[in-house]
Amino acid sequence: MGAPTVYGAVLDASTRCIHFHSERDIVAIKFACCRRYYPCFQCHDEAVRHERTPHATRRWPQAEWSELAILCGACHRQLSISEYRRVDRCSHCNAEFNSGCRLHAHLYFDEPQ
Repeated sequence: MGAPTVYGAVLDASTRCIHFHSERDIVAIKFACCRRYYPCFQCHDEAVRHERTPHATRRWPQAEWSELAILCGACHRQLSISEYRRVDRCSHCNAEFNSGCRLHAHLYFDEPQ
């Protein structure tokens, strides 16, 4: 089975998009609302009809953080949300992730209280 399809304004096979395209922007996220991978929240919002808000579209609750919902654009392996939140690089290929992505975590994941 091949890598999941990544939707949105994807620029390359490493999942970079028109919004985030640095050397380390190599992560796509499976959105809890539609179960599709997008490189970023902007790609998602431009592609779907529903709004991505806490009330209109659900974020990944902590109880579901074992879900394989992170795609490494370097090796195309999937990581669980829990695993992704603990690391700064892919546990399969050691490719470094953009540490700035943590600033957007609240858009994708329900944060612990």
